[in-house]
Amino acid sequence: MGTDHHERDLHEPGLHEPDLHELLRSLRVWDIDLPSFDPAAAPAGPLALFTAWFAQAVAAGQVEPHTMSLATADEAGLPDVRTVMLHGADASGWSFATHDGSRKGRQLAARPYAALGFYWPAQGRQVRVRGPVTSAPSAESQADLHARSTGALAAALTGRQSEVLASLEELARESQAAWERAQREPDAPVPSWTLYRLRPDEVEFFQGDAARRHVRLVYRRTEQGWAKELLWP
Repeated sequence: MGTDHHERDLHEPGLHEPDLHELLRSLRVWDIDLPSFDPAAAPAGPLALFTAWFAQAVAAGQVEPHTMSLATADEAGLPDVRTVMLHGADASGWSFATHDGSRKGRQLAARPYAALGFYWPAQGRQVRVRGPVTSAPSAESQADLHARSTGALAAALTGRQSEVLASLEELARESQAAWERAQREPDAPVPSWTLYRLRPDEVEFFQGDAARRHVRLVYRRTEQGWAKELLWP
């Protein structure tokens, strides 16, 4: 009595809980042919190299190469991180979007500085970006939202991101209503939706190597432009 179905299954003959450490030790990384990277041939600024690496990740079949980790800090300085989608990258910065009242929106309002992390295991590559964050004007934020899919608009219309949810049934009801409105009003406004831009102070490119001779090239913004340095792996 009181034992749930999952617990009964684990205690049946021949079944046992997985050993996390054993699983971790059994895993390997980069058991593939990795591309080479000559930092001496890298362009003067990071955006051109990012664009080239992104295109190469897509060509290599990397799943969802436009997803990235977004790290922020709250008012007390405690860190937070989550996975979001890249909306663009140009001379003004790397962009992403969310509701201004979400947890990350509130954290960016309190501490407008963030870091981004891309990982493309198909090529053993990482890109790290960090710098100050600003929000785009409302008209630009709305244009960004309405350029996306119906599902993205429906999710934005559902709103209340990061608030406590009473039940999955409530989510289903609100989501269905939002989908219907998104299909009926493809230009429906979502005032809380905000496009953010991270203007990088520093961008690091990491190329993995099977012999652990990883190549790390960092760009740092200076008054004279971008400075490049190699880092020990």
